[in-house]
Amino acid sequence: MTLQLSAIGLVVSDMRRTLDFYRALGLEVPENAESEQHVEVTLPGGLRLLFDVEDVIRSFDPGWSPGTGSPRSSLAVACSTPDEVDATYTSLVSQGFEGHLEPWDAFWGQRYASLHDPDGNTVDLFAPLG
Repeated sequence: MTLQLSAIGLVVSDMRRTLDFYRALGLEVPENAESEQHVEVTLPGGLRLLFDVEDVIRSFDPGWSPGTGSPRSSLAVACSTPDEVDATYTSLVSQGFEGHLEPWDAFWGQRYASLHDPDGNTVDLFAPLG
């Protein structure tokens, strides 16, 4: 068997708020998806991002409970320029989403910033410097 990553799933407590966050990042989410319990968005290249409300997860895993503490994984979103990292971070924070690490010039040659989506998942923004 050859491993092929097909999808990344996120468990959400508030579908509307989560989809608002990912729409603000530029994700093309179907209209009226916020009323669904499960939403799939196909990204360029074919990878899918899946969103499921907690009750869907509990329907097949009754013992499931949300994690506590800091997340152990993150999503990383490429921006076209360092200025776009700054503008995207500022835009999301001004919309009431949680900024985690304000934009900075990382030693590895990228403009970088981190946000938390409404469920605490880390979403990093990055672009090459110069």
